[in-house]
Amino acid sequence: MTRRRWIADTWDEATASLVGGQAAHLIRVLRAQPGMEFDLVAGGRVFHSVIAGIADDVVRFNLIAEIQADPALPVTLLISIFKFDRMEWAIEKAAELGAEGVVPVIARRSEKHLAQAAAGRVERWRRIALEASQQSRRSDVLRIDDPLPLKAAILEQERAVRLVLAEQERSTTLRHALSEALAAAGDEMPAIRIAAGPEGGWAAEEEAMLDAENWKAVSLGPRILRAETAVTAAMSVAASLLE
Repeated sequence: MTRRRWIADTWDEATASLVGGQAAHLIRVLRAQPGMEFDLVAGGRVFHSVIAGIADDVVRFNLIAEIQADPALPVTLLISIFKFDRMEWAIEKAAELGAEGVVPVIARRSEKHLAQAAAGRVERWRRIALEASQQSRRSDVLRIDDPLPLKAAILEQERAVRLVLAEQERSTTLRHALSEALAAAGDEMPAIRIAAGPEGGWAAEEEAMLDAENWKAVSLGPRILRAETAVTAAMSVAASLLE
């Protein structure tokens, strides 16, 4: 039987604990009792564990044995901020598909009120990432960075493979660009960053900025996709090549 997996809030070499909402759910909904067995992610490692004690909305586990688990894929998605309900869906799918991180980006065509409210949504996005990471049995949690203006976001990780989804690009597909990058990297797994624009696409000055920073324009095909569809499709392409 597959054991349910939780992601520890605190841990040391031999024990780990759930606190807050996770612990409350385990205690009140699943009626946790000492001796119950679960898989527990602690420090990016997965352990077969057993509940050792319950007190004051804290569930403490003994870590019995480490379980082999695959790490996250080395893909960070730069997602231009768009409608929050759709962005939450995209974040959930990014976690399920194995992305390492998400950088919410304030683009020229991001709606002004959404860009202003984005900083206040980060904790909710991180909760969604945590829940999706648990549901998909990851050995880590999808990282959600604080929102950044595009100019700042694209300057980071200079050694990474940098690809930007561009509607006007037709000759180079994302799959082809990733395949070339992986072949060039040989036995090493390169860090990959994929930037996806807002509804309405990148502004001309943003395209020039990305080009100046050596981001390669790539295509997902001839169809015009919603922002959340483009993010999920891009991560699916990356996962199919990296796993």
